[in-house]
Amino acid sequence: MSAETLQTVEIDSDSKALLEKLNRIIDKLKNAPPGSKIAEFKIDTELVKGLLTKAQIRHFTLDVDESSGLGGTDKGPNPVELILAALGTCQEIVYVLHAALMGIRLDSVKITVSGHLDGRGLLNVAEVPSGFLDIYYRIDIRSEADQNKIRELINMVNAHCPVVDTLRRPINVNCDVRLNGEAI
Repeated sequence: MSAETLQTVEIDSDSKALLEKLNRIIDKLKNAPPGSKIAEFKIDTELVKGLLTKAQIRHFTLDVDESSGLGGTDKGPNPVELILAALGTCQEIVYVLHAALMGIRLDSVKITVSGHLDGRGLLNVAEVPSGFLDIYYRIDIRSEADQNKIRELINMVNAHCPVVDTLRRPINVNCDVRLNGEAI
């Protein structure tokens, strides 16, 4: 399993259009009635063959697979790589959004994400966690902004990145299983 992703995006956070859009969204959120601010995200997945699965995300179809070393066909990233990609890409997006709100111009943001898994947990050969034992990411920012402003931006992003928040705190994960259409 590969445990590293690299995301690179050229960013124009000075865009007036982005700032205007963000301000409209913020105004709408501030004025919305309680409970209406909650967004639901829904993904449908289905096992295709072997370890190859398809995920339907809005109008996007994504192949998810394992490497041939684990018995897959390597037709797409594996699920844990997607977690790492979600972290890196979410950070980049939140950097752009908050930089625009703070009036900071970013020339680029690159994030390298890695994590360590103990395969014995996945295959139940030892009583160890099956998920990541640790995740590390490095952020490389290019900007003419003052270092103190960038530190403020870093703090803002770390406090408001949805994927960082999800990974750092316990959340409820519930499951409903049906066998041949009947709940079991």
